[in-house]
Amino acid sequence: MKRVEIVAPVHNRREITLQCLRSLSRIATRGIDVHIVIVDDGSADGTGEAIRKEFPKVEIVKGDGSLWFTEGTNVGVRTALKHNPDFVLMMNDDQVFDSQFLQYMVETAEKYPRSIIGSLLLLWDTPHKLFQTSPRWETFSGGWRHWHHQTVWTIPEKAWEVGVIAGNCLLIPVQAIKELGLMNSKRYPNFGDAEYTPRLRKNGWKLLIEPRARVFCQPNNLPGKVGKMSFREKINALIFNLGHIHNLRRRFYANLDGAPSKLQGAAAFCAFFVRAALNKSPEGSWANEQPEKELKEMFKS
Repeated sequence: MKRVEIVAPVHNRREITLQCLRSLSRIATRGIDVHIVIVDDGSADGTGEAIRKEFPKVEIVKGDGSLWFTEGTNVGVRTALKHNPDFVLMMNDDQVFDSQFLQYMVETAEKYPRSIIGSLLLLWDTPHKLFQTSPRWETFSGGWRHWHHQTVWTIPEKAWEVGVIAGNCLLIPVQAIKELGLMNSKRYPNFGDAEYTPRLRKNGWKLLIEPRARVFCQPNNLPGKVGKMSFREKINALIFNLGHIHNLRRRFYANLDGAPSKLQGAAAFCAFFVRAALNKSPEGSWANEQPEKELKEMFKS
């Protein structure tokens, strides 16, 4: 019997969180002892009370609203480790799950020693379409390149190795946490996975995507474009607010820490500005128009 602690930070989206927990309550757990830790980071919408009422076995840790994703997850993992698990599953709450996803992830982790397992992330409004799965490092594209046209029909049939795993649903053996600690919440209030999984890889842990472990995610609700912000909002987003998706310091840190080498990370940071000036950013509308090889061709085993 393997023990898995599931950890998620939540904040002020009660119905989304309850939907996630309802989905988890229906998953297959043969051979797995599952316990859930929810870090309620200062929710004011009754999230904690609703969880206690509907899911009394879920352990709730209270935050004051300042934890954000990275430290919220760290707090949950520290609590989870007190239960002596074999694995910790770090996840977001805006997801629903295929009934056998966890069994497949544990099976793959046991098959491949010193491996970190990511699920196959799909969009719940277009459930055949991949989401943030298997980005590839491209220095002259500005860093990690995400894909726009990949589907369940374009992926490898078996688990494949990647350079980074999005932290939406991530199974980590406790031994990896003991060796390398938790995510860096000082540099990354959000997006701590951008540094954490490359750090694990650089220290001898293999990063794998298990295609049978299907998880359906809410599409990203991205903040407004920088060009439409006021001057004060731009300065805050680009310079001061490390938790903002457009923050340039966060981007620099993520490139430096996540790249195959520091030199490639610095070069990619510069390439990002050149591409943005040419209106060819791999994160903008230009990228959505570009042809892509199928992942099963790009990531051959």
